[in-house]
Amino acid sequence: MGIGDKFDALKDKAKEALGDHGDKVDQGIDKAGDFADEKTGGKYAGQVDQGQQKAKEGLDRFGQQ
Repeated sequence: MGIGDKFDALKDKAKEALGDHGDKVDQGIDKAGDFADEKTGGKYAGQVDQGQQKAKEGLDRFGQQ
């Protein structure tokens, strides 16, 4: 088993975990964003929200591969 095979197996495990726990991942992204907003006093709320959205979109794309 080469490194490529190991990577593919790891990727498949990640997709399965994301499928099983996608709602928890979304909640984690939201919680991290809320924490960042709290620590910065909301100064970067727009950027944090954009980062949260991009993270969720990236995970959605990863799950669809």
